[in-house]
Amino acid sequence: MEPLFTPITLGTLQLPNRIVMAPMTRCRALGNVANPLMARYYSQRADAGLIITEGTSPSPNGLGYARIPGVFSPEQIAGWKTVTDAVHAAGGRIFVQLMHTGRVGHPANLPPGARLLAPSPLAAPGEIWTDTQGMQPYPVPTEMTEDDIAATIEEYATACKNAIAAGFDGVELHGANGYLIDQFLNTATNQRQDRWGGSIDNRIRFALEVAKAAVAAIGGARVGMRVSPYGVFNGTAADPDMDALYQRLAEALSDIGLVYLHIVDHSSMGAPPVSQTLKDALRSAFRGRYILSGGYDAARANADLAAGKGDLVAFGRPFIANPDLVQKLASGAALAEADPATFYTADAKGYTEF
Repeated sequence: MEPLFTPITLGTLQLPNRIVMAPMTRCRALGNVANPLMARYYSQRADAGLIITEGTSPSPNGLGYARIPGVFSPEQIAGWKTVTDAVHAAGGRIFVQLMHTGRVGHPANLPPGARLLAPSPLAAPGEIWTDTQGMQPYPVPTEMTEDDIAATIEEYATACKNAIAAGFDGVELHGANGYLIDQFLNTATNQRQDRWGGSIDNRIRFALEVAKAAVAAIGGARVGMRVSPYGVFNGTAADPDMDALYQRLAEALSDIGLVYLHIVDHSSMGAPPVSQTLKDALRSAFRGRYILSGGYDAARANADLAAGKGDLVAFGRPFIANPDLVQKLASGAALAEADPATFYTADAKGYTEF
């Protein structure tokens, strides 16, 4: 049997294959609450070994994009429960990705009373879509105080408990792609002079404190993290210490007891590649499961699994237009092409209907 289709354990879960549905923002959560359309979308893809949901905010402050879900209110927990029930009824396993957008947002997308927070008062480059005002430039965020940082870490811990109450099998902490955790890691977004910035140990502190809080809340067997070394999304940039930072982070996350580390390599979409040397170093430093991602097809996935480069492989865009992706990868059938015009719209077209 090809490695992609061999079973594997992930914490206490038994996965029937090594195929992970990668987290993908789809903007269908009207009112920031998961709904029956989303339940259909995820349950259609339940034969993946593991589904990781779109980024879901642990805080009102983290709802930076239009129509992304949260998991901090009773309504949001109830909405997600319909999703997890549908996935489990279809035989699947599902983690929620906790994504606090930090500076990547706009007041028009935030609920009343929420604030645009970040490690440093540096605006993200470019513009962001708002449903009420169209495209808008990113505003300068408020620099987080010690109290803001402590409160945000607690929000992550509470969101983990809420996720389990909503029926999720676990959570993925989004430490990639220029969102809040990554904003602390990256020197382009973190210019603090206190214990949360500067040195490697200071810049990884927020990621580690969030991870510790999550593990304390629900146990390490139900917590993973996604990271994106050398990513350039949302105004992040590489620095000379990047390899050393991610190796130190991987070692520390391993010691905290996370169940997996999920590596983003967006070189297939034009971003700088993550070197195989760094990928191997992270694989060596982290004792849990290791998820590869980035432009994979079945042949490359099987080759990398067979070579021991990772334990599981995440597929993103192929899942959009191919709810039956697992079957197609197994049979070698041709894949349908997704329509980018439907990626972030609010209805079923290009989402559950094709």
